[in-house]
Amino acid sequence: MAFASPAHAQTDSIALETVTVRGFVPERFMSGLKIQAIDSAMLAQARFQNISDVLSTFTPIAFKNYGPGQLGTASFRGTSANHTAVLWNGLNINAPTLGQTDFSTIPVAGFDRLSVQFGSAASIVGSDAVGGSILLGSDVPKSPFHISIGRQEESFDNRQTRADIRYVTVLNRQWSFSGKTAVYDGRMNNNYRNPVRKGYLLLPTETFQKGIVQDLFLQAKNDREISAHVWLTDNKLTLTPDDEQGREMTRTTAYRTMLRYRVRSLTLRTAWVRDIIDYAKGDLSQPDHSVTDKIATRIENDFSLRPGAKPNPLSIKTGSEWTHYRSRVPGYVYSPVAENRTDVFLLTRWQPASRITVSVNLRQGFVTGFNPPFTPSAGVEHRLIRKKLYNLSLKGSYGRSYRVPTLNERHWKGLGNPDIRPETGWNKEIGIEQTLKSTSGSTWRASVTLYHNRVKDWTYWNPSRSYRVENLQQILARGVELQTNYLHTTELRQAGVDAGYAFNRSSQEKAYDNYSEEIVGKQLVFVPEHTAYVNAFFQHKSTRITGQFQAASRRYTTFDNSQFLDGYGLVNLLAETTISLGKVRGRIQGQIRNLTNTFYLNVRNNAMPGRSFALSLTFSYDSQ
Repeated sequence: MAFASPAHAQTDSIALETVTVRGFVPERFMSGLKIQAIDSAMLAQARFQNISDVLSTFTPIAFKNYGPGQLGTASFRGTSANHTAVLWNGLNINAPTLGQTDFSTIPVAGFDRLSVQFGSAASIVGSDAVGGSILLGSDVPKSPFHISIGRQEESFDNRQTRADIRYVTVLNRQWSFSGKTAVYDGRMNNNYRNPVRKGYLLLPTETFQKGIVQDLFLQAKNDREISAHVWLTDNKLTLTPDDEQGREMTRTTAYRTMLRYRVRSLTLRTAWVRDIIDYAKGDLSQPDHSVTDKIATRIENDFSLRPGAKPNPLSIKTGSEWTHYRSRVPGYVYSPVAENRTDVFLLTRWQPASRITVSVNLRQGFVTGFNPPFTPSAGVEHRLIRKKLYNLSLKGSYGRSYRVPTLNERHWKGLGNPDIRPETGWNKEIGIEQTLKSTSGSTWRASVTLYHNRVKDWTYWNPSRSYRVENLQQILARGVELQTNYLHTTELRQAGVDAGYAFNRSSQEKAYDNYSEEIVGKQLVFVPEHTAYVNAFFQHKSTRITGQFQAASRRYTTFDNSQFLDGYGLVNLLAETTISLGKVRGRIQGQIRNLTNTFYLNVRNNAMPGRSFALSLTFSYDSQ
């Protein structure tokens, strides 16, 4: 498909024999939860962009973006930036110091699969999954040999380059070897011809980004697999680089490595991650240097039971994960600090009837100095109507969430709180979706989801106490999400529309002191109540034109909602075509971003760029 469409954990209620699911696929046990898979065609179209560009275009998630190449964080269903779990091949890669991920440092070149899980999934993925989860995965290459290299030139003297090679070979009767090697490099110089828009400055910045991804797979015919994954990334951001006194430099470097072994239904995994943050202001030659190491091991086993006389088996995944953190940060009371986390889990999936799927999941975490809550969840999906051309499904889930406080929240000198309590909450949601197909080649999908997420002991940098960390707030996030898409396909042409809208009402419920009394019931800062997107495309043979629209309502910048940034709507236009010469393909794409030159402000209260252009050219060769 040429646009993203919701894909759910259960899309077929027909009873099948048990099969081994390769890799980490948590969606299998997420019955009742809303899951949206971003189509591979869209990832290819956005090959020179980062993950926040893709998700803001095709999902109702609100992003806080400081500008091109700068910090980008997600507000998932009305929660804050550290309430979204980001998993790379099943490993949570949120920085333990910050408890979040800067989405501007994750380019599309870094992964093969992207799925979005809405709502709490702590029983499945662990801490941080309060508002939702972002799932990144690596695929086993299929083609014997494939190579691709591309370059994009953009306005403001910005440019992106990426290349990848995929390969498969048969070693002998038993084993085959495959892999992917990808490299990327980006330069965001942001040289604005007119650095002032309607009296507001465009913040001068420079961002340099580079990385390498290496995936290797060794597979045997007797259902064994060994895989190794490496992702090295380096991102350097400098604010006001020409101001020698006021300039700020933040450099984030990540070394992510993983080794996985699977024999039939048993999987063993070990990983090592090092996150490095260098920060300096004024004199950039001697930055503060923070290093955090993460060592994680995981063991899990899949098996099936057949309760009673039912023909459909009960699928079970059980296992344990142990993680060790060690962090050296100059701002901590003492350094280094260390922490151990252990999780044990039991995930189940069962079809008691051909149209019903049920998941019941259990998790218990153990953390040094903390007592995380027992985390259960239950979900059910019922296909009310199942016909050849029409399907109607009802789903719902209820589950507990939690978030372990970050290392910064506990150990930062003068502001951290070693007695801070873990956050805990309960998430409820219910949704209905339908799929209608026609004999003429059209497909229409639509879904409605309502959610209610109450979080207690919300961690808060309290402004009334010089921003010391405290458990002050009980937050209630509730809302509704509407998504629909339409696709019509003929022999030579395709056309489609993908649209979505979300209403997110997120506010504090209780007053803990005199300061918080006046903000009870007020919308949380930088969380828009309304977000929407529309994408439409038309394709004739190998040429496609795509129009994109995304909008967000006002975002409050003060807790009492007395000040705010105006809402905005952005329009992008893309045109691309592919030329094939045998097994060689050339793909050229042109983009106009912010077509209407809309003026809007970001979270820094600085103006965002106006209309800009991008032109890319990609060559590829496939041996098949």
